[in-house]
Amino acid sequence: MTESFPEKRSSSQAIASFLDKAEKLPAKRGVSGCRLVFALDATASRQPTWDQARALHGEMFDASKTLGGLSIQLCYYRGLGQFHASPWGRSPGQLHDEMVSVRCAAGYTQIHTLLRHCLAEHQQEKLKAVIFIGDAVEESVDALCGLAGECGLRQLPLFLFQEGSDGDVTRVFKRLAKLSGGAYARFDAASAAQLRDLLRAVASYASGGVDALRKLQDNAARHLLEQL
Repeated sequence: MTESFPEKRSSSQAIASFLDKAEKLPAKRGVSGCRLVFALDATASRQPTWDQARALHGEMFDASKTLGGLSIQLCYYRGLGQFHASPWGRSPGQLHDEMVSVRCAAGYTQIHTLLRHCLAEHQQEKLKAVIFIGDAVEESVDALCGLAGECGLRQLPLFLFQEGSDGDVTRVFKRLAKLSGGAYARFDAASAAQLRDLLRAVASYASGGVDALRKLQDNAARHLLEQL
């Protein structure tokens, strides 16, 4: 991959850039019954962040309540070829029950499988966004870019949140986000507040569109973009 990306930008530049992207995304405002896929890498290195995400997942529902609400599907991969997609849920309790029994297991990444699943779901009934939290890429980058490009053509933005600072992963995640029309952010696994605000920002956008995101410009949107 030859394309390079700046590792850091000022908060004001990042916010302006993200809002410019968001203006071009096809989200409808105030539409009830919005669907969002919440996906995590559940390979062995991910247990601490899995536990953190489980504790914070309710923030997505809280952020969307006044904007028509969300229906969320939990997806994860782990072990040797294990990929799971939960039933669609409309409450934090449903998602918590799904997450509480999961233990991360050693294996390779399956982002390709995840993206194909999301495209299939999107074809059946429109998704507003996909959130993915991960720290590694062990697959063909060309194949992943092809799927991300298809997401872009079908108006399905990917919001990729990277734990850690692996430069190769950063470049791939940024590329996938760009091709899909979504966004990328890096977060510190030691900071629950960062992940909470990332989740709230995307949930607000998925539920209420650009207007809802603009209302978060001074807090959650800033936290989403400061890691760019």
